[in-house]
This record gives sequence, C-alpha cells and structure tokens, in this order.
Amino acid sequence: MAHHDVARVVKRGELAMRVGCHLETIRYYEKTGLMPEPARTEAGHRVYDGDQERRLRFILRARDLGFSIEELKGLLSLVDSDHLVCGEVYELTRVHIADIREKITDLRRLEKTLSTISAKCARGNTPDCPIIDALFT
Repeated sequence: MAHHDVARVVKRGELAMRVGCHLETIRYYEKTGLMPEPARTEAGHRVYDGDQERRLRFILRARDLGFSIEELKGLLSLVDSDHLVCGEVYELTRVHIADIREKITDLRRLEKTLSTISAKCARGNTPDCPIIDALFT
C-alpha cells in the first residue's frame, strides 16, 4: 500500500490554541477576507491546514506590529498574487512607519498634556478636580 502524506488539519478551536488567539479572532479574519474560507469535513466542521496556520500567524504578527486590516489586505494581496515584488512591500511598510511616527508624536503630546493637567491635582478628598475641570473645557 502506497503511503501518501496527508496534511494534518485541525478544527478552529485547536488552531486558536496553537497560535494563541481566540476563536472569534479567526472568525473575524475570515469575515474581513484576510483568512480564506476554510474547508469543511463531511460533518460540516471547519478545518485548517498548515498553510492557513502560517497565514494566521503572519496576520497576528503583523497586527502586533500595528498594521491595520486595510494595510494587511494590501500586503496579503501581494503575497497571494504571483507577482510579489519586495519593493511594493517596502513601500507599504514605509507608509506604516510614517503612521507610527505620527502616532508617537500624538502620544507624546497627549502625555505632556495629561502630565501638566495631573500635576495641578492636590489628590485630596475635595470634589474640586483640575483633571475633570480640564476635560470639561
């Protein structure tokens, strides 16, 4: 009898455990189109193979690095095409870096504002709170 290597498939719950995310996360990425619709068993259970696990790990890693769903769609469309060009991935990444730098600037401004406001707080039992006052202005 010839031995043929059948790729091991897992159900959504096991896939979620293996990659360390929630079932809902996988379901969400399927709805957004980042993950392809999985194959189903005769009983109707969704099953995932190694390629889908690698893709999910890629998505989770990219999300950890702050890539938006739209940015990921762009990256994955390049990955899925037969015309992956490193320069295009580089350009998408450069745009993402610019967004990150803008967020850092915004966060520094936010931190400075909140530090200034909170420094005025006496931290006492009085109902007069400069933080609340500043937020209402």
